[in-house]
Amino acid sequence: MADKFIINGGKELSGEIEVRGSKNAAGPALIACLLCKEECIVDNVPFIDDILNILDILKSMGVEVEKIGEEKVRVKAENVDVENIDFEKVSKTRISVLFFGALLNRAKFFKLPPPGGDRIGLRPISVQLRALEKMGVKIERKDNFYEVSCEKLVGKEIVLEEFSVTATESLMLAAVLAEGKTIIKGAAAEPHVQDLGEMLLKMGAKIEGLSTHTIKIEGVEKLNGGTHSVIPDPIEAGTFIVIGALIPGKIKVTGVDLSHLDLFLAKLEEMGVIMERGEDYVLVSYSPNLKATKVQALPYPGFPTDLLPIIIPLLISAEGKSLVHDPLYENRFNYIQELKKMGADIEMVDPHRTFVFGPTKLLGAKIDSWDIRAGACLVIAALGAKGKTTIENVFQIDRGYEKIEERLQKLGADIKRI
Repeated sequence: MADKFIINGGKELSGEIEVRGSKNAAGPALIACLLCKEECIVDNVPFIDDILNILDILKSMGVEVEKIGEEKVRVKAENVDVENIDFEKVSKTRISVLFFGALLNRAKFFKLPPPGGDRIGLRPISVQLRALEKMGVKIERKDNFYEVSCEKLVGKEIVLEEFSVTATESLMLAAVLAEGKTIIKGAAAEPHVQDLGEMLLKMGAKIEGLSTHTIKIEGVEKLNGGTHSVIPDPIEAGTFIVIGALIPGKIKVTGVDLSHLDLFLAKLEEMGVIMERGEDYVLVSYSPNLKATKVQALPYPGFPTDLLPIIIPLLISAEGKSLVHDPLYENRFNYIQELKKMGADIEMVDPHRTFVFGPTKLLGAKIDSWDIRAGACLVIAALGAKGKTTIENVFQIDRGYEKIEERLQKLGADIKRI
C-alpha cells in the first residue's frame, strides 16, 4: 500500500528550514560522471527517489557508486556495460533521458526505453532525438525501445525547436567529446543547465555562452574527474517561501540562491507577501492581505513552470480573480480537481489556463497527488486548511522533496506519514 500524509491544518509555523540540493541539477551532474573514467565527487545531492533511481541505473551498468557523506556521492565510471542497463529504473524518472547524450561517448550502440516522469501532459523527446541525429547519431524506435547507434559524434550548428532543458543538456553531454564545434541555438538557460555546464568546465570541457540562449562547445579528446557541488533547489526554496506567506508565523528559508528566483520573488511582492531578503536566505512572514495577479510560465529567466502549482494556494487566499497560464503542459492543472474538493473556487478556461477566485477558506479532504509539484501544492493547501486532509500517493512528492514531512514537523506542522 502506498504511503499517504495525514495533515491537520491551521497550525502556526515558525523556525528555520534549509533548502537541499536541486534534483534537476543533481541528476545531470551524476549522469555527466559517465563522460570520464576517473573519479568524480558530487556534493549537495538530495537523496530523493528520482536521484536514487539514477544512482541505481549507474550501478546497473557497472559504475562504482558510493555514498561518502550525508549529501555526497563518489562515482567512478571506469567500466560501463550498456547491456545491463536497468530499464525499469530508466522508465521511472524523466532525468534518465539524459543518458541518450552521455552514453554516446561510451558506446557505439545501446538501447533505452522511454523515460518516465510526471503525468503533466505530452513531453515528447523528439526535439532532442532529432538534434542528436544531426550530430551523426542513428536512432530507431523498435517496440518500446529506442535503439541508438553512432560511429562518430560530429559537432554541428543546431537550432532547437523550443527552449528544451533536457534537449540542451543532452546535446551538451554529447558535444563536449564530439569532433569539432557544436553551436546550440535556442538553448535553455535554466540554473540547472548552467550548473551542468559549470561541472563540465571543471572536468575540462570547452563551453561558452552558459546563461544565454546560444551555447558554443568545442569538443575535447577527454574529460577528467573532479568535484562539484550542485546548486540549491530553487523550486524547494519557492515551496517553503509560499508556506511562510500562507501560514501564520514566520519562517526563515536558508541556503537560497536568490538570483534563481528573481521573477518569482517579484511576483510574490506584487501580491503583498511580507518578506526580508538576505544574502542567502528569505525571512517570510504570514501575509494575510494578498492581492490577485496574473502568472504565466516562461523559459528562464521567466516564471518557472514548476512553481506554478506552488503559487496556487496563495492565489486561493488572495483578493480577486487571478489568471494562471502554463503554455507548456496541457495536464499541469490536474491537481485543480483536488483543490476543488477542499472548497477552492477555481475555473478551468482550457487545458493551459485557469482562473482562481479568492479569498477562499479551504477545508480538509481526501485528495490525491498526481505529480511532484501538484503534491507539494496540496501539502501547502492542507497546511492552511481547516481540519484533516489525507493526501494519497505521496511517493510522487518523495520524488522531488527529501523527507518533507520531517522538516515541516520541525516548524510545528501537524503532518504524519502513514
